[in-house]
Amino acid sequence: MGHIGRHRAYELDDSFVEAWQWGDPVLRHVTNLLLQAVQGRTGRALDVGCGTGGLTVEAALQVGAKGRVYAFDEDEAAVALTKSNLQKFGTEGNVSLAKGKAPEALIALPNADAVFIGGGGVSLRAIIQTAHYKLKPNGRIVINAIQLETATTAISELKALGYRDIDVTSISVAKGKTTISGTMMIAKNPITIVSATRPAGGQP
Repeated sequence: MGHIGRHRAYELDDSFVEAWQWGDPVLRHVTNLLLQAVQGRTGRALDVGCGTGGLTVEAALQVGAKGRVYAFDEDEAAVALTKSNLQKFGTEGNVSLAKGKAPEALIALPNADAVFIGGGGVSLRAIIQTAHYKLKPNGRIVINAIQLETATTAISELKALGYRDIDVTSISVAKGKTTISGTMMIAKNPITIVSATRPAGGQP
C-alpha cells in the first residue's frame, strides 16, 4: 500500500504505541486495514473508542479534505490525547471528536463507508449491531480485540449479520529489554484484528 509510506503511519509519535502497548508492527497492520477500509469510498469513517487517536489521524489523512471522520471515546483523557495528536499532525480540520460511550454515541452519527471499533467489551454485540446500521452497503468494519472472547464475539456477530470477506489476523509483539547478562524479550499483549464487508442491499 503506497498510502502507508505517504502517510508515514509507522513514524507516528511514540505515544500511540506506548499507550496501546502493542508495538509498531501492530500499528502498521491495523492502519493498513483501516486504509483498505476507506480507500476508494466516498470518505466518511467512524472511529469507535479512538484511544490515543493514531487511527483517527490516519483515517483523516485517507479521507482527505472532502471526507470526514467521526471519533469518540468514553475516556476524557483519551479524547484529550486524540485532540492533541490531531493537532500535531494537522488533521483536526476534517475530524469531529467527542466524548461518548458506545453504542449510544453511535446513534446520532451519520452513515459511513468504514467503521473502526477499538475493543467493545461486554457491549460489543450491541456496538456491532448499531454500527451495522450506520455502515453503508459494501462498507468495511474493522474490530481490534485484546481478549479472545472479544474476537470470538465479533466473528460470530458479523457472520450472523451476513458479512462477507471476514478476515482474522492475530499479531504478537515482543520487545527487547537489556539485562545484566544480555537481552530479554518481553512479550506485549497479542491482538486479534477482525475485518469484514457489509453485505449489499437493505439499510442504510
